[in-house]
Amino acid sequence: MNVFELTRKLISIPSISGDEKAVADFLAQYLIEAGFEVELQEAETNRPNVYARRGEPEVVLSTHTDTVPPYVEFREDDDFIYGRGACDTKGIIAAMLKAGEALREARVTDFGLLFVVGEEAGSQGARAANTIPNRSRYLINGEPTESKLALGSKGALRAILKARGRAAHSAYPEKGESAIDKLLEVLADLRQVEWPRDETLGATTMNIGMIQGGVAANVIPPEAEAELMFRVVTNNESLKRLIESVAGSRVEVEYTFACDPVSTEKLDGFETTVVAFTTDIPALGNWGKPLLFGPGSILDAHTPGEKMSKAELVAAVETYRDMVLSLKAKGR
Repeated sequence: MNVFELTRKLISIPSISGDEKAVADFLAQYLIEAGFEVELQEAETNRPNVYARRGEPEVVLSTHTDTVPPYVEFREDDDFIYGRGACDTKGIIAAMLKAGEALREARVTDFGLLFVVGEEAGSQGARAANTIPNRSRYLINGEPTESKLALGSKGALRAILKARGRAAHSAYPEKGESAIDKLLEVLADLRQVEWPRDETLGATTMNIGMIQGGVAANVIPPEAEAELMFRVVTNNESLKRLIESVAGSRVEVEYTFACDPVSTEKLDGFETTVVAFTTDIPALGNWGKPLLFGPGSILDAHTPGEKMSKAELVAAVETYRDMVLSLKAKGR
């Protein structure tokens, strides 16, 4: 298969987070037939990571196999391939596979490919993969960076705010205590905070992603909660202290995911950028110094019109190949 055919095939296999087995099985079989030594690692039941290698890898190409919902079917035109995962990250997987084949045909050894589950839902696969014994010096992580080398990415903090109140008849609000009112007050205060900034990464941002609570319109709500996502430019511990100082005792704060921002390696000859999204890199610390690069735009990811430029996809095959060769030489 060429890189377009591979991308089409990968998109045609739905792999929403939690249901990655079919695409992992396809990748394992493809890589075995391409002459790689392949290991399937169960990150969770029926959720295998795929690790393929030639020799003892010094450099590893890696990305994730899962996508966000809902599934969007494949289509294409002269310039783009569309569908769920087109840029995040089925097209990137295809480019890495073809780069791996090119390296094998050139009789290059001591490199690998690592495809992990669950990046979109907490990096479970990356954490499991981090336990695989290896001697890799460099990890090239693939995410849509518009074919620029990212020098850093923001961290993330997911927080749930839980407010407690006292139910009462809505005609007698003084007899109850509204959990929703409490929650809204805290959220309003958090929206006024001047969040930390970084000279390279920019500003910390907060998104109020979900709010729920209450029983009925004629009942003073006894419970309410909101789920927030912060894109972090400092360490998470300092951000937690700031959140808690604003919230005080008005709500309970529970943290369900946290990773700090990361700095990634430079490589001569690349246009560079900084990205606001989070990757698997913080969970793959045992795989060497990280680089972050991929074709496609993150602005297309997670959307109904997700797409990948065919021209970028072709160029990425050569770029990934050359990155492996350059880093192997740098290692020596």
